[in-house]
Amino acid sequence: MTTVRHPVATASDDVAGRRLAEEGAPRTPSAGRSPVRRRRENWRIRGELAILLGPALVVFVSFVILPVVLAAYYGFYKWSGFGTPTDFVGIRNYVTILTDPAFHEALGHNAFIVVGSLVLQGPLALGLALLLNRKMRAQSLIRVLIFVPYVISEVVVGLGWGLMLQSSGAMNGMLEKIGLGALRADWISDPALAIWTLLIIITWKYIGFAVILFLAGLQGIPEELSEAAAIDGASYWQIQRHIVLPLMGPTIRIWAFLSIIGSLQLFDLVWIIWGQYVASTAGTSTMATYMVANGRNAGSFGYGSAVAVVMFLISLAVALVYQRFVLRRDTAGALTGGTR
Repeated sequence: MTTVRHPVATASDDVAGRRLAEEGAPRTPSAGRSPVRRRRENWRIRGELAILLGPALVVFVSFVILPVVLAAYYGFYKWSGFGTPTDFVGIRNYVTILTDPAFHEALGHNAFIVVGSLVLQGPLALGLALLLNRKMRAQSLIRVLIFVPYVISEVVVGLGWGLMLQSSGAMNGMLEKIGLGALRADWISDPALAIWTLLIIITWKYIGFAVILFLAGLQGIPEELSEAAAIDGASYWQIQRHIVLPLMGPTIRIWAFLSIIGSLQLFDLVWIIWGQYVASTAGTSTMATYMVANGRNAGSFGYGSAVAVVMFLISLAVALVYQRFVLRRDTAGALTGGTR
């Protein structure tokens, strides 16, 4: 038997169904807005982004991107730094750099400083941070004293250490006074000692930054974890090894990255203490000092620009490899919101 529905009832049911469908359907932010209004809102958002990001973008392009591009351009010329470069030499400057034994020596010194800084500064800074993270007398004063060398100007540090470590300086004088005159040495001129002297100075100068960074990381570790482990019978060193150090991993990796890049670009302390003769006397030259000595001081700005490009490419390659294989698990969750 067929049921016949009244036309008015059918129309009422259709209207009610459409209303229910509209009420249950998810609404988009642009629902009900005219195309003109949506275009205006898009332009408003773009204008806000331009106002907020514009100044920073201009500064970044002007002082980072543009100098790199100009250095790459000048690196293809034999240029004295005056006028428009016209003597195009192609990749000759780069070939000279990569085949120059002096540059190889400077690169080796940078590599030594990279490894030495990680091996020497890391454990010392971590040990000091763990010590200063415990309640003790004069804790704040000790933290300040450790951090003071980092905020002192490199010029002051270089001049001070240079005066103390010269042949007739305070270091040899002190050794003579305490009866250890046999240990007197030419700390900054002997090629066998100079690179180690540089490493010690760098450690003294920058270990404060590592300690403060590690202390900040330790403050982010909940105390409940250590207390629970102690209740379960774990010793202090077991807590540090199995709880604190794993949780300090991201902080340690960030510090190591900053230390590596800083060591590759090391210039000021070396130049202040040893001057422009570092390559031929003390054996503490770096890529940056090589660039200044063979570029600006030699009147060959094209060659110096090429060295700067090589330094940039080496630092960029190291940074990309480090981020790809070391910082990957630290940045993955921050960028995607996923779990590690």
